[in-house]
Amino acid sequence: MAQRILHISDLHTGPPFLPQVAQHLAAQAQRLKPDLVVISGDFVQRADFASQWRAAKELRAALPTPQLVVAGNHDVPLFNLHLRLFNPMGRYRRHISRDLNPVCELPGVVVVGANTAHGLTFDGGRLSRAQAHTLRHILAGYGAETYKVVVWHHPLVTPPGSKRDRTMQGADAAMQLLDACGVDLLLSGHLHFFALNHTRDINPALRRGTLLCQSGTSTSQRGHGSEHGKNSCNLIAIDDQQVRITHMIYEDAAAEFVPAAEHTFPRP
Repeated sequence: MAQRILHISDLHTGPPFLPQVAQHLAAQAQRLKPDLVVISGDFVQRADFASQWRAAKELRAALPTPQLVVAGNHDVPLFNLHLRLFNPMGRYRRHISRDLNPVCELPGVVVVGANTAHGLTFDGGRLSRAQAHTLRHILAGYGAETYKVVVWHHPLVTPPGSKRDRTMQGADAAMQLLDACGVDLLLSGHLHFFALNHTRDINPALRRGTLLCQSGTSTSQRGHGSEHGKNSCNLIAIDDQQVRITHMIYEDAAAEFVPAAEHTFPRP
């Protein structure tokens, strides 16, 4: 039986937020009844404003559970320099989740979150040494029979369609870490358009490599590249034989996200 993960990202509650799209996303997610909802960061547009956190909490409450969530760079205060430098995750922890390394176990699948958003970076991201150690420690508890999914906000590669290089700091080391931990799939966001890549296409020396899947912005006006002005999410089905990733685009006429493309990969 397939385990289904609904992957959404970059909600950006605030001036670019689309409440009607968010409402339809939540209703559709309830109908889909996924086994897990993943939100890969950027809950708010500006972490300095309480009203945006309230909107993000309301959207989370309307979505099905269980949920696994990670922070994005927009979830770090911008204008409050003291918070940005000394407590960058404080408001995220208060309003969204206190757990920066969440873990969700599904039959045959484990999903682990990590935080790549830090106060000293405005757009880019990085995996700290402590985060890498924690990720390695968590994943060491699962054997090769378990399909391993990691979630963080920033991408390991900047695909065609981005105006500038937005690859996270230390991407090469992060790819090697994922490979050493036997991670099968990385879910991320940040670039506001859908993309699929594989780390062995970038570094053929990796032992097995990791599939990289980005979600576009699910509920804001900030779609970029091929998804300029669009909203998207991904529905991922993992069974004993294969992984199927359905890229879904929001259509006004249908008032829901509809399949745009389907990608199937054999399980390693």
